[in-house]
Amino acid sequence: MEQPKPTQSLPENAYRELKPGERYTPIMPDSATPAEVTPYSVTMGLLMAILFSAAAAYLGLRIGQVFEAAIPIAIIAVGVGNVMGKKNMLGQNVIIQSIGASSGVIVAGAIFTLPALYILGLEAAFYKIFLSSLFGGILGIVLLVPFRKYFVKEMHGKYPFPEATATTEVLVSGEKGGNQAKLLAIAGLVGGLYNFIAGTFGLWTEQISTRMTAWGTLCANKFKVLLEVNTNAAILGLGYIIGLKYSAIITAGSFLVWLLVVPLVGSTPSGAGLSPEELFQAFGRPLGIGGIAMAGLIGIIRQGGIIRQALGLAVSEFAGKKKAEAKVERTQRDISMRLILTTLIATLTATFFFFQFGMLHNWGQTVVALLIVFAIAFLFTTVAANAIAIVGSNPVSGMTLMTLILASLVLVSVGLTGTSGMTAALIIGGVVCTALSTAGGFITDLKIGYWIGTTPRKQEAWKFLGVFVSAATVAGVMMILNKTYGFGEGSLLVAPQANAMAAVIQPLMQGGSAPWLLYFCGAVFALVLTAIGVPALPFALGMFIPLQLNLPLLVGGLVAWFVSTRSKDQALNKARTNQGTLIASGFIAGGALMGVVSAILNFAGIDWQIAGWHGSNAATWLALAMYIALIAYFILHSLRAKREEE
Repeated sequence: MEQPKPTQSLPENAYRELKPGERYTPIMPDSATPAEVTPYSVTMGLLMAILFSAAAAYLGLRIGQVFEAAIPIAIIAVGVGNVMGKKNMLGQNVIIQSIGASSGVIVAGAIFTLPALYILGLEAAFYKIFLSSLFGGILGIVLLVPFRKYFVKEMHGKYPFPEATATTEVLVSGEKGGNQAKLLAIAGLVGGLYNFIAGTFGLWTEQISTRMTAWGTLCANKFKVLLEVNTNAAILGLGYIIGLKYSAIITAGSFLVWLLVVPLVGSTPSGAGLSPEELFQAFGRPLGIGGIAMAGLIGIIRQGGIIRQALGLAVSEFAGKKKAEAKVERTQRDISMRLILTTLIATLTATFFFFQFGMLHNWGQTVVALLIVFAIAFLFTTVAANAIAIVGSNPVSGMTLMTLILASLVLVSVGLTGTSGMTAALIIGGVVCTALSTAGGFITDLKIGYWIGTTPRKQEAWKFLGVFVSAATVAGVMMILNKTYGFGEGSLLVAPQANAMAAVIQPLMQGGSAPWLLYFCGAVFALVLTAIGVPALPFALGMFIPLQLNLPLLVGGLVAWFVSTRSKDQALNKARTNQGTLIASGFIAGGALMGVVSAILNFAGIDWQIAGWHGSNAATWLALAMYIALIAYFILHSLRAKREEE
């Protein structure tokens, strides 16, 4: 049967809010019957999951950052399909990307917590790492699916979905070819080479700060005032897609911490001997964690109706009162609520037995541990999805740190302390961290599917297989890396988040305390922001995420504002904005792909840094010049767009 061909590009209303009565029709409309789940797409997806799980685990343990796998996987899927001469691959490529992208989210959930088992000298068997990652991943899927329609359809145009936007542009441009594919490829090449030269050869630094000047060094040392910008092309592209509104709110959170809290605390006797970076870790981040937690609770309360609706649908379907599936259009068909509830119960039961017989051996403590996992994973699923939808970055390490603290306090109160208590808290943290990471990442996949017009049920069903393969891969890779390098200080693999988790959990299990006052202050601040109408979650994310990663978001947002306001002709402004989105997507894609290449070179022990130059002040000034040149390229090529004819 001849498959209907997709339209040439995303509809005009793909990224904006819909007018009253207006509908969004995806590239592959409901009437189409595209090829999606095929032996080729499943095999390619699983291969990508294995390869990227290994690469992401190594890079994440080395530098504490897990690159987003969705974009490079989309590029590879398009490239391989074109080389093999395959036609009408859009539906299959979405499935490849969705299965393969399980790698990044499962890796993030595992490496942020579970290496702490090795660091603290606790037992870390393969089955513990594998099962905590697997059960967390499954929980992330089943807890998110009931909210799919809300995030991807009802909130259409209200959230920027930066990573989903970039990935969708890659898939659509690759399928269509022509000028858009060429522009995306050139932008990807520019962004990728820019990052590769800085990261691999060190011709210019990857970060610029006010310390590059004498007065800036004085301000940092004496007044604890410091500004830093990461010059990564991918982050600049993210800022463009996020837009000026949200990037300004995020950066405002950073400014509050770095230009008010850090200098203020640094002027006291207790903070005088600390650097701005150390003051941020000690005071800024806890404020951000408290703010994220409160913003999450506010979001849960506000979305109470959606949660009740999803639960009511699940209960009614489980009781056999489900609607006829024929009435639901193909592009809005989810796996049934009955299957979701059955899977949830089965997963919680399996987790219960895993905790009891593999770790705790105490029925009462096992019940408490399971309740902690379910309650926090359920409540913060929407927070993770919100964060990805707005910023493209999941504050999963902050939420997991809060989970570890709460879990430790509860476990201590039921008599679980010492090594067994630390093991239990870390495994609980691993399950929750993976659940939240998976939920946040999966909403990206589902938004891509919504824009393109794939069948959600097929994405959801095959995501489970991707999670299983990724969990097995990351468990094996983590054990091999530990035997080869070890984790922590003095090792090639620093595992910064896991070290932070270990540092927090040890004193709690031995009678220590957490910075509750700072958490409380952050929570109060989130309440104040909500009361005056400022979105609390992006602001709190800005407080938690380092300044050097937030300032470039503001730069990208300013580029987006500049490009979209130069003409009185709104149609021309829109064409320029769209062209800028394509260039930004290329920057993100090129940067992500070069992250994989850098990881491979690091793993091979290849060091091409220019000795004596990298890290010098001259290299920093060159970085500033190259960053300005990159921004100029971005603006000039966006402004070259022609007005689209009606």
